[in-house]
Amino acid sequence: MTRVVILAEKPSQAKAYADAFQIKEKTKTHIELKPDDTFPDGATITWGIGHLVELQEPHEYKPEWKKWKLDQLPIVPDQFYEKVSSGKWAQFKTVKHLFQQADVIINGTDVDREGSNIFYSILRLTGVKGKPIKRLWINSLEKDEVRKGFNQLQNNEKDLFLFDEAKARQISDWMVGINASRLFTVLLQTKGFSGYLSIGRVQSPTVYLIYQRQKEIEDFVPEPFYQIESYFQADKGTYKGIANIKETDKAKVQAIMDQHRLKEKEELPGTVQKVEKKTKQQKSPKLHSLSTLQSVANKRWKYSPSKVLKTMQKLYEKRLVTYPRTDCNFITENEFAYLLKNLSKYQETMNVSFTPVSLKPNKRYVDSNKVQEHYAIIPTKTVPTTKKLASLSYEERNIYNEIMMNTLAMFHENYVYEETTIITDVNGLPFKTTGKTEVKRGWKELFPKPAKSNQEKDSILPDVYNGEGVKAHVHLKESMTKPPKPYTEGDLINMMKTCGKLIDNEEDVEMLKEVEGLGTEATRSSIIETIKNQQYIEVKKNVVYVTDKGITLCEAIEGTLLSSPSMTAKWESYLKKIGSGQGSKQTFIKQTSQFIEKLIEETPNTLGHIQVKQTKGAEQNNNKEIVRCPSCMTGSIVDRYKFYGCSNYKEGCNVTFPKKLAGKTLTPNMIKTLCQKKQTRVLKGFKGKKPFKTALKLDEEFKIRFDFKDNLSKTND
Repeated sequence: MTRVVILAEKPSQAKAYADAFQIKEKTKTHIELKPDDTFPDGATITWGIGHLVELQEPHEYKPEWKKWKLDQLPIVPDQFYEKVSSGKWAQFKTVKHLFQQADVIINGTDVDREGSNIFYSILRLTGVKGKPIKRLWINSLEKDEVRKGFNQLQNNEKDLFLFDEAKARQISDWMVGINASRLFTVLLQTKGFSGYLSIGRVQSPTVYLIYQRQKEIEDFVPEPFYQIESYFQADKGTYKGIANIKETDKAKVQAIMDQHRLKEKEELPGTVQKVEKKTKQQKSPKLHSLSTLQSVANKRWKYSPSKVLKTMQKLYEKRLVTYPRTDCNFITENEFAYLLKNLSKYQETMNVSFTPVSLKPNKRYVDSNKVQEHYAIIPTKTVPTTKKLASLSYEERNIYNEIMMNTLAMFHENYVYEETTIITDVNGLPFKTTGKTEVKRGWKELFPKPAKSNQEKDSILPDVYNGEGVKAHVHLKESMTKPPKPYTEGDLINMMKTCGKLIDNEEDVEMLKEVEGLGTEATRSSIIETIKNQQYIEVKKNVVYVTDKGITLCEAIEGTLLSSPSMTAKWESYLKKIGSGQGSKQTFIKQTSQFIEKLIEETPNTLGHIQVKQTKGAEQNNNKEIVRCPSCMTGSIVDRYKFYGCSNYKEGCNVTFPKKLAGKTLTPNMIKTLCQKKQTRVLKGFKGKKPFKTALKLDEEFKIRFDFKDNLSKTND
């Protein structure tokens, strides 16, 4: 009998795998499958809960590393160790027990480097060695695709390289985050900064790029420029034209007008010199990657990138769309075949009808050579019923409709329009007019028609002919240069992906192109959420602004590699080499250690010019006394932004309390009650597998514990 154990990344993924087979038994920690053709002796599916395992904290290596002091830097352990994440011991013990019993272990986590990291970090901490390991590699959670994937399991050679890549990334990010955050925070606190800075290899240059754009806007000085414009009255309507002149010197433009005897407020004769009409076609958009979908959803519905990814994950788990974290815009002929087979059903579901232009794959959308780990985001073979669609949330329906219409557009006709160019002569000065007339909507009929802007209304031109006489009303037009537009949340995704355009060094530009900018398709939205949560940026009406705290960060890291996308590009470039077996994890970590040592040596001499700004929001509450410390009794418990802690921490009092516990925010009043009375009333709003209520108590070591004994007493929210 062969005992097969499958590790999924999370419970929802495990359920999707189990639904493709016959279930023998379900428990809180695993699912047993009945024997079948794929698993003759059955199989057991268990799961992580995201990152079941994480790197240890500095103080778990050395107690003195708990204090934020310059003389403790650099913090670089000789060897890095992992631990079970807080609150996840029960699940880890189950996984460990099942791995110990297994004859074959299947890695069923997400098919990317972080999935590999999750699986092998858990496996390593269980201590289980020497067992055969297979890899499930699928792009869809549909039952057919799941069964097909388990029948075509891959070996784990590529996965081991990806694990080395992920671990190198994780350890190096830990080292940069721990050391740079403490270094800059402590140095700035000597200059009056009252908060804490979180610094990261990707998040910091992202904030800096937003800061640069904000500075460009703030420093922008509008300048006037001058053109010559004319309104024309023809037999069949009016139109507007502009001369090919653009000057910052008004006198020069006035001289040209005088030269051609053009006077404002006078009606002048004009002649249509040339009318040129060209029929143009526009192909449907490429299939969606995660970033293109995030960009479209932000423009259309103002959804944040994070909301789009969460919504996509739900649709993926409902088996309606393919794998969401893809950076690819292409599919293979296999996916094209099932899309073609379901085409009429898809149209019926979406209540649209058109005759497909071609039933053959087009290289614009279908190219196996451009598909690596994942193909583009498309609907699955599962065509949802009306009832299923109705059960989707508003956001899910919007995103699903966009994916479906984007995919159907591939089969539709091109959008066809006629572009007209008119050259009109007035006293020897030519004026150019361009306009567009829609001939055939084609694929655009699948999408909502946008409201016409004034510019689009102006672009509809009257029918004129060569040699036609027109009446001209010429004027000198004054305009002002405009600053760059501020970023929206949707723009941030594209900015991170294409930030090479903002770099001068050609070698770095090429490298940023190669690694596709800052972050990865899977991580960009979480990076944006992180810098929002750190209060470096704020979003108002979808426009992104850098806060005072963010400005302090950017001024501090300015001129260092921490502000440069190029550093991240170089890191990602080498990480990719590790993932393909051409680079060394040890070399990468060693180079990161050398970078940190250099940063610690140079930074104290670079912060002299910084004027610390008083940050807004939560920072104003920092160091506000809440209650006397129950441990040392001389210090006070104060708000430390991400946690509550004793003001005597420099003297060695290490009492801290979390801001959040089991999904519930702990208010200063709750902390005050705990410190004074050692127990709260029963509180609602905690989250486990189900919401629960409990009292909180302070134990002898000043740690907060749940106290379920009093759950019948009066509750607080």
